[in-house]
Formats: sequence, C-alpha cells, structure tokens
Amino acid sequence: MMATIPCRKAITDTLLEEGKKNPNLYVVTSDARGSVTLTDFARELPGQFVEVGIAEQNAVGIAAGLALSGKNAFVCGPACFYSARSLEQIKVDVAYTGSSVKVIGVSGGVSYGALGSTHHSLHDIAVMRTFPGMRVYLPSDRFQSVWLTRYLSTSDESAYVRVGRNAVPDIYSEKDTFEPGKASVLKSGEDIAIIATGETVYHALKAAEKLEADGVRTTVIDMFTIKPLDESTVIDAAKNTRCILTVEEHSIYGGLGAAISEITSQHHPVRMKILGIPDENAVHGNSPEIFAHYGLDMEGIYRHATSLLAPAEGALNY
Repeated sequence: MMATIPCRKAITDTLLEEGKKNPNLYVVTSDARGSVTLTDFARELPGQFVEVGIAEQNAVGIAAGLALSGKNAFVCGPACFYSARSLEQIKVDVAYTGSSVKVIGVSGGVSYGALGSTHHSLHDIAVMRTFPGMRVYLPSDRFQSVWLTRYLSTSDESAYVRVGRNAVPDIYSEKDTFEPGKASVLKSGEDIAIIATGETVYHALKAAEKLEADGVRTTVIDMFTIKPLDESTVIDAAKNTRCILTVEEHSIYGGLGAAISEITSQHHPVRMKILGIPDENAVHGNSPEIFAHYGLDMEGIYRHATSLLAPAEGALNY
C-alpha cells in the first residue's frame, strides 16, 4: 500500500506538532522551506523558524549556536548540499562540540536523479559516520520517520537523518515502535540475509517474497540506524545464514555495506555482496529508473541474491 505522504512531510508535520509543545524546538533552513515542506511550520511557528537564504554553512552554524544556547535545533535542506558544502560546519560546529543539532537531509541519494551527480548525495553515509558522536539514521517509511522525529525532538544527540523526496510504500504501522541503534528484523530465514536501509528496504522485502516463492529462506533486516550500528544483529545474520547481501542508495564505498563488512570481517567472515552505486557518476533519470539500472529494485536484488547463493566454482564458502 502506497504511503500518502513522503518521509520528508512526515518529519516536518511531526516537527510542527512537537514545536507547538516545546518552545525550545527550532528549525533552520536555507531557502528550502518548499522542498523540505516547512511552509506550515514557518507560518504557524515563526518565532521558532530561522530562514538564512541560500547559505547552508550559515544554517549549520546558527543551528549549532541555538543548540549550545539550550535549544533543540533541526537544520533542514537538500542532503547533497548539507553533506558537502557545509561539511566542515557539521564536523566542527556540531560533531566536535557535541551540540544537539539534527541535520535533516532531504531528497537524498538519487532523489534529484534528473539533475545529475551534482545533486546526488551518495557519499553522505560514509562521511557522517566518521564524525565522533554523530548518529546516522535512514528511515524507510513515514511511520518510522514520525517515530524518529519524535525521538530526536527530545534527544540531545548530534544526528544526521537522510530521507528521499517522494512518497514510499508503507512498511510499518502506527503501532510499531523502534529503538535507536537496533535494527528491525522484518523476515527470518536461513539461506540469505538481505540488509537494507532507507528506501531500499521496501525493494528488499519484495525481493524476499520472490525468493521465498523459489524456496529460498530469506532474512530481511532494516538497518535504519547506520551509526551506532546493531552489531549483534549483523553477527547473528552472519552466523545463521549462508551469505549477506547489503543494499543501499549510496556509493559502494564507505556506506552500509562497508559498515557491515567491518563487523563480519572481524567477528564472523561470511560471503557478501555490497549492492549500491558503483564508482561512477550515476546515470540521469528518476529514482525508479536509476534503481532499476543499478539493480536496487526488487528484480535487481532478487537477481543478485540468486547469484550470491550460487557462487562460481572454487569460490570461498565460509
């Protein structure tokens, strides 16, 4: 069933609800109230809203100043700009000081697909997770986005949240709850574990259904917290399945797959495949077209999982 609103709208609607209850909650943006869907927040809570114009570096600095003055600050805008143009401010003003700033990167991954690589954010997981104390979250649907926003509205942590642009299918319901740093195991099986994050989770679930129709027992894990990573669930998956396929709307370098490999290589080596964007400027197109091109959709995940379960003769079999 398709969601009625995108994750970005679920976040901003929840920020408005929480802001009405908490006058210390502030939102900062950089000429992005339309693309982030902050128009209602700006109109209803103008005293808790800061618009800086096209100046992402200033936005992060102002948000850090608000946080260090006792406010809970959310700075919102396109993920491609906040994870590049204002990276030093996130590193120094937010992570280094440990300020309670939440950077909400919208239209992440290849959401701006037709605009090309200048507007893709395929490096953000890799860099954000290296900053000490910085939490990294990629919610997979509107319900998880609402829960995460409510959690962050009372948290004093530094965090980066990345969401896409368009509505995505529902995976959870209003009754579901989550725990930061704890993955959601959506299916359990002994043949292969598919570990996905963000908008790829739905496609992983659909691929698992197709695999199960072939008799393949599949584990599906929603790793919505990239940092801190749920090491115990990863190790369990490595021990209890034949192989692991990671899926992410990110470069194959430094993201979810790399984080999973860091754990398995040290605790329980297992055959793995990291499925993401290869070392190239991604093709132009809308999100479904780019997902299909790189095998990040249901058909591609199914194809890679099938190949991983049938390795070439002589390949290592842990």
